[in-house]
Amino acid sequence: MYKIIGTVSSRAGRVIWMLEELGLPYAHVAAKPRSPEAIAANPAGKVPVLIDGDATITDSTAILTYLADKHGQLTAAAGTIARAHQDSMTHFLLDEFDACLWTAARHSFILPAEMRLPAIKESLKWEFERSQKRLAERMGGGPFVMGDQMSVPDILATECLGWADEAKFPITDPGLRSYLTRMQDRPAFQRTMAR
Repeated sequence: MYKIIGTVSSRAGRVIWMLEELGLPYAHVAAKPRSPEAIAANPAGKVPVLIDGDATITDSTAILTYLADKHGQLTAAAGTIARAHQDSMTHFLLDEFDACLWTAARHSFILPAEMRLPAIKESLKWEFERSQKRLAERMGGGPFVMGDQMSVPDILATECLGWADEAKFPITDPGLRSYLTRMQDRPAFQRTMAR
């Protein structure tokens, strides 16, 4: 059985959601970053951490990719053009969405007060809005980010769009707003958020 360390409100929520989508059993330790439980599993104290037998895997995207590949679900097959496009989308979401939101969070409450630059958030919101247009164009007409099938990028996109809502980063594209609502209505997502 898998063991996931991290709170649902952290990037561990991505991993828990994927485990719920896959219908896999897991144990959940709702530990915060830098807690004793997190440090015991990852000396950096960062979450999420996935423990699979004797193996420990860190970084939410690495964990999502590992689970998708291991179980042959929510992913295109490695070594295919479809996988190259999926990986391209994954990196786009990390670079253009996750990085903006993480930088805003750091300058809001994570960095020491004397290191924060609150004014940076306006430029990040501008960048986030531009990235929404590119995501909407890349998604095309399918119900999911990569077309007709849910995949790893859907977990990343949904989590980032939800994070944006909480951080008061406007979601200006109506198609993305509709997408977010559909994804958050999924039973596996609802089970994750109920933890």
